[in-house]
Amino acid sequence: MNPEPLTSSQNGPLRGLRVIELGQILAGPFAGAIFADLGAEVLKIERVDGGDDGRRMGPVFRGGDALNFHLFNRGKKSLALDLKSKDGLEAFERLVDSADILIHNLRPGVTQDMGIDGPSLCQRHPRLIYGEISAFGHTGPMQLRPGYEPLLQAYSGLSSTNGGPDDPPMRLGASVVDQGTGMWVVIGTLAMLQQRHITGRGGVLHSSLLETALTWNAQKSESYIHEGLPPMRHASGHSGFVPYEAFDTLDGPLLICCGNDRLFAKLAAVVGQAQWANDDRFATNRARITHKDALLLELRAIMLTQSRAHWQDHFLAIGVPCSPVHTVPEALAQEQVKALGLRVPVPGQGYALHGLPLLFDGQRLPLGGPVPDLGQHNAEFHLPPTKPPHD
Repeated sequence: MNPEPLTSSQNGPLRGLRVIELGQILAGPFAGAIFADLGAEVLKIERVDGGDDGRRMGPVFRGGDALNFHLFNRGKKSLALDLKSKDGLEAFERLVDSADILIHNLRPGVTQDMGIDGPSLCQRHPRLIYGEISAFGHTGPMQLRPGYEPLLQAYSGLSSTNGGPDDPPMRLGASVVDQGTGMWVVIGTLAMLQQRHITGRGGVLHSSLLETALTWNAQKSESYIHEGLPPMRHASGHSGFVPYEAFDTLDGPLLICCGNDRLFAKLAAVVGQAQWANDDRFATNRARITHKDALLLELRAIMLTQSRAHWQDHFLAIGVPCSPVHTVPEALAQEQVKALGLRVPVPGQGYALHGLPLLFDGQRLPLGGPVPDLGQHNAEFHLPPTKPPHD
């Protein structure tokens, strides 16, 4: 029996869940966007004077707000509240009393100053699950220091492992730390929700950009800790497999992944060097790691003799994993990317955004709605109206 079509995110798996988001820019809002796409009702509480700074994170896209704001805040309800006022805090407490989960990535110390930190709120609302995102962590000498994506990539060592051997440290192009922390908070708060089903009580969840960055770089860190060698930069390559990187061809780079000796033997045959599979320097992956420079010197010269399409066709024909190194426009134009249907229409808006990379019973969840105007849903929750500012 086919499942009922998902015509609205309100039919999503988290329908009936209420989440309060005190989010700014990216990590907190991304967590809120995941909840909204999964069907939760997400109440985004914003400052009365301008709202989330993410609204101005780039040129105007629609409705005065930046494209990034639309991407990370679709399907939410916006409530403009002055949390520095008595009336605003009282309204906030009423909202929290009706919520299952609260997430925030406010500047360290702000929630304590207002008396809405995790321990305080959970004491007043024992069933609340409180997810806190900080920059450097909830403890330690830097716990009160604010931070942003590139700062944490730099501080954690993540930037130092990105790029090629002769390159300076580089920031990863995607916001893997901000968005990754948002994902961890969703995972953690849902785990606490399951715990609440058993205990009847919520609790406080801590996560930080620094912990996420260190986690993404754990392979490099553990290699240093246990093997005593500082991580090397391998550009598109890998420290544990050879050949496992991009090679220039006559008309563009092709990335090849030989994850075992069987694949390497196939590659050697395709490039006309079948003897490599019996060469003591190259026959095993560990030998190839030791003699990497010698192997790549020969392989790079061979790869430059033919087009990318030539090599790709021959490698794929015998099962050697490979891929062109696409630009973003090239990737979006691929039939495989189109077939996945990852970009989902924003209801009633005439454009689409990337949805969640998940299928439920073979269906991708629709988006819950467009991005809200600042304070758009105040009246629904009996709050004073507000007008969005004009830049």
